[in-house]
Amino acid sequence: MRSWTDTLRFAFQPVVNLMTGGVAALEILARPETGDVLAEARRDPALDGRLAVAAFRAAVRKETLLPLHVNVFAGTLADLGGLTPLHDAVREAGRLPWEVTIDVGPPYTHVPQQALLEAVAALRDQGFRICADGVGDGDAPLRLLTDLAPELVKLDGSLLARPAAVRGMRALCEELGALLSVEGVETELQCAAARQAGAQLAQGELFAPPARLPAADVYVPPPSPGALPVSRSGPWVREFVRPAALLPATASAGQVRALLTGSPDVSGVLLVDRAGVPVRSVHRSRFLLSMSGRYGHALYADRPAAKLGDPPRTVGADATAWEVLDVVAVGGRDRTSDDVAVVDAYGRCVGVVRLADLVRALAESRVEEAAGLNPLTRLPGSDAITGEVDRRIAEGRAFALSWLDVDHFKQVNDGAGFAAGDDLIRAVGRALQQAASGHTRVGHIGGDDFLVLTDPEGLDPLAAAVLDVSWSAGGRTVTLSLATVLCAPGSVPDHRQAAACLAPLKKAAKALPGASWVLGRAGTPGHEVRRGTDRAPAPAG
Repeated sequence: MRSWTDTLRFAFQPVVNLMTGGVAALEILARPETGDVLAEARRDPALDGRLAVAAFRAAVRKETLLPLHVNVFAGTLADLGGLTPLHDAVREAGRLPWEVTIDVGPPYTHVPQQALLEAVAALRDQGFRICADGVGDGDAPLRLLTDLAPELVKLDGSLLARPAAVRGMRALCEELGALLSVEGVETELQCAAARQAGAQLAQGELFAPPARLPAADVYVPPPSPGALPVSRSGPWVREFVRPAALLPATASAGQVRALLTGSPDVSGVLLVDRAGVPVRSVHRSRFLLSMSGRYGHALYADRPAAKLGDPPRTVGADATAWEVLDVVAVGGRDRTSDDVAVVDAYGRCVGVVRLADLVRALAESRVEEAAGLNPLTRLPGSDAITGEVDRRIAEGRAFALSWLDVDHFKQVNDGAGFAAGDDLIRAVGRALQQAASGHTRVGHIGGDDFLVLTDPEGLDPLAAAVLDVSWSAGGRTVTLSLATVLCAPGSVPDHRQAAACLAPLKKAAKALPGASWVLGRAGTPGHEVRRGTDRAPAPAG
C-alpha cells in the first residue's frame, strides 16, 4: 500500500526583497501527485507535523543556502505544542533554527489561542522565526495577530486593490517590528502597488513560479521614482536583510573556500558559535586572495578559517541605515565593502546587509525628500503631511490637522514688496518648526498656506507660538488665521475627508477680524472660536 509520501513532491517559490531585488528566502510548497494531503493535514496535526519535516528535508537535498519557509497550520501547533521533530531535523542537517521561518496558516477558528501562543513561544525559544500567513483572506483575529508578534506578516494579494488596508497592515507591522510581505503578485502594477503601500517582501508568478528546483534568478521590476515611502527615521535595516552564508566557528579555510567557489553571489561568510552568534567575518576577496597565493592553499586549507577572518560588524534588526553607517565608519577603510551582520535580540545572526544597498536607499530617500521641500521654507509639501495623516488614521490614533495662513497676503506683497513677503513666510515657517515637538509635522503647501499635524494636546502651545506674536512685513502689521479639525479614531476614513472637514473651518477663521483660531471636530457640526473678536460658538460654514 502506497503512503502519502510516495506521491508527494515539493516545489520552491522565492520570497523576494522589493528593496534589494534579491531572493530573501524560499517557501517550500507541497505538491501531491494525487489526493489532497493538505486537506488531510488540516484535520490531522500529526500528519501536518510530518509534512513540515518532509518539506524541510526536501529543501536540504537541494543544498540551498537560502533561509527557508515551512508551512504549518495553526491548529497543528496548538495541538502538538511545537515542532520538536522539525527542530531535530534542522540540527541534524547542520542548519540553524533561525534560518527557518514557520509560516503559521489559517484556519484559526476553534483553535485554542492560549495553546497556540504557548507553542509559538516554544518555537521562538528554539530559535525559529514566526510568520503569520494568509492574513487578509483568512480568519486571523487582529488581537491574536498582535499577540503572536510575528517577525513577518504575509498579506493576500487581493488586498492590493484596497491600498488603505495594506497601509494599515504596514503601520501595524511597524509597531510590531515585523516585515510585510504580499503574496500572489502577478503583474508589475501589483508590484508597484505593493511597494507604494510599504511592503518590503513579495511572492508571486511575476518574480518566479513555484518550481522543483530553487530559482537561480528572479525578475523584480525596478522601483519607479517615488515608489518607495520615505521613513521618518531613515530606512530600517530589516528591510534590506540578505541571506547570510553561515559556517561553524570551527570551519576550516578549505570549507570556506568550497562554499565561496560554489556560490559566486556570496560576498562573505560569517563564522558563528553554537548559539549562532557571529564570531568572525570572512570577506570573499581578501580570503580568496590569501588562498590563491603561491603557498596559500598549502598553508591555510586545513587551518581554521577564523585566522583569515576579521571581527564581525553587527547591528540589531531594529537599527536604521544611518546607524549602520556609524558602524561602518569605525575601523579601517579596507573593510567598507564588508557585509554587516544583522542580529536578533539574542545576538544570533539573521542575515547581512550590504553597504551599497543602504547608501542607495538613503540617497533615494533624500532625493525624494528634497523634491518635496518648499524652496522658500525648506519644509515638506502636502504629500508628506497627508501621507502621515493616513498613517495615523490606519493606526487608530487621534490627531489634530491645522491650516495656517497670513491674512490679506496679496496686500502684504503689493504694499511691502515680495521680498518682505518672502521674509515673513520664512519667519512663520521657522516659528512653526520651533514650536513643533514630539510627533508634530509642519508642511508648507504653497504661498502663505501651512499645514500642521499634531497630537491634540500639542495644539495650545502651537497656537500660542504663532498667534501671540506681533507679525509685520515692511512696517505693516500682519495677522494670521488658524483653523483646526480634531479627528478622533474612526471619525474620518482618509486625509481627503480630513481636508474636507478643515475647509469650512478655514473659511470661518478668515471671516473673523485680526488673529483668529477656529476649532471643529470631524463628524460634529459647528465650531468653537478659540481666538478672534467673537468668542461665542458659531455655526460652521
